[in-house]
Amino acid sequence: MLSKKLNKFITLCKDLRAWLALFAGLSLTFAYAPFNLWPLVFIAIALACYCTDVKSTKQVAIYGFIFSFGWFAAGISWVHVSIAQFGGLPLPASILLMAFLCGYLALYPTLAFICAHKFSQTPWQRVFLLISGFAIFEFLRGKLLTGFPWLSFGYTLTDSPFSVLAPIMGEMGLTLLCVMLGACLYLLITARQYVLSIGATTAIALLFLFNHFIQSPTYNNKVISTLLVQGNIQQSLRWEPEQFWPTMSKYRDMTRRHWQDVDLVVWPEAAIPEIEDIAYPFLEGLDKAAAFNNTAVITGIPDYQFNSKTVYNSLIVLGKQQAHDTEGHYQYLHRNRYQKHQLLPIGEFVPFEDILRPIAPLFNLAMSSFNRGERVQTNLVANGLHILPAICYEITFSELVRDNFTDESDLLFTVSNDAWFGDSHGPHQHMQIARMRALELQRPLIRVTNNGITGVFDPISKQQTALSQFTADTLKVDVKLIQGTTLFSQYGQKPVWLFVSILLLYIIVVRVKASLMTKIARNFL
Repeated sequence: MLSKKLNKFITLCKDLRAWLALFAGLSLTFAYAPFNLWPLVFIAIALACYCTDVKSTKQVAIYGFIFSFGWFAAGISWVHVSIAQFGGLPLPASILLMAFLCGYLALYPTLAFICAHKFSQTPWQRVFLLISGFAIFEFLRGKLLTGFPWLSFGYTLTDSPFSVLAPIMGEMGLTLLCVMLGACLYLLITARQYVLSIGATTAIALLFLFNHFIQSPTYNNKVISTLLVQGNIQQSLRWEPEQFWPTMSKYRDMTRRHWQDVDLVVWPEAAIPEIEDIAYPFLEGLDKAAAFNNTAVITGIPDYQFNSKTVYNSLIVLGKQQAHDTEGHYQYLHRNRYQKHQLLPIGEFVPFEDILRPIAPLFNLAMSSFNRGERVQTNLVANGLHILPAICYEITFSELVRDNFTDESDLLFTVSNDAWFGDSHGPHQHMQIARMRALELQRPLIRVTNNGITGVFDPISKQQTALSQFTADTLKVDVKLIQGTTLFSQYGQKPVWLFVSILLLYIIVVRVKASLMTKIARNFL
């Protein structure tokens, strides 16, 4: 038995198609930030289509899984940085944990390749089913087990000419566009499927034409001055009790010199490392100082509520709330706050914690027992601005962000602490994801983090201004506000799902019709 398995493994190692699938998956990393070689996504998908264009469903599963495993193994390798540095696990165990995570994520695209192979009879049916399969299984990847929608294909197009379509179809639509173009590229090269390629090109041209004629959001001639504060606090010191006051003082002192010439000051996720009730005297003083200087401060802070024994990862507003205010209105548990909804497994809550917490420090990190806030919450109001917030990991969930968007939303604001991931490509991917949300909703993005990437992105001009990573610094930026709504902000992913439904319905009708014609012909003969 062991000998047979060994022989199969040796055969697989000699399989050039398997190596090509792995190469295609690994190369996808360079299509994302910080490399931004976005055309690679079409080539990688075309190679994956070649590798899975085989007769055996089992082989499709193997090659599809190898491609997908390579895609995630290289793409989210930054996760291992946090496991290795802060997880307290031996290296073999941390590598095994990463392999398990990548293997789990690889199942979803593998199932898309299997469905496209198993239920298609012609090249165009395979393309349609591959598009539909990726829509369904990428949706499930973002939902099941709290969801992990990182590294969707659409993010590779953030800095490409296709980004102008984000306000129409969102990142999910761009992902399906990548799948369509990659599959058509493969069929054009190998099977001379000119009709499919012309059809795909025509569809994209019509989308660009449609985008040209619809009314897009525009600047509203209002400019605000913002101050982003990046403290660069070492992750190993963030939750040490003796560091609480030095950290809070550092952020206050970095802000103080700019009080009088900004409309809005923003601090990162949990910039104040003390729980809100105990930090009240500090917050009260900061509230008065901000109001006195005619500005507002938004900061991240953990909130442990002693009465209910619940703890939230929160954002609160200090200083001026409305533009006409002359004093601050901060009180503990005031309503002008946001409580994080989409929590990160292990980092912010631990499933089966009675079993897992004793195993290793990885399952017993500081601040890993948060409660979930409401899915839809009112925008923060700071100095008269309506601010759409998202904390860290939440920015990857496009529908969650859109559900909290209103016509009054002036800014998209997200905070994070990417110190967990060191000098890896993780923070760059995180910023790229946040910029995609700004493109979808056409609102200026303000992103402030502990150690980078902290910056501002204008979705109309596509200009980004950012601080250097791993420095304690401030960034003062004038932000042009935008008015108007996008098709995505109004309808979300509904048009994409309508398109997918039409594809599937068309395939079903064609297959049923062909089956009926076959039966009629047999009866006639």
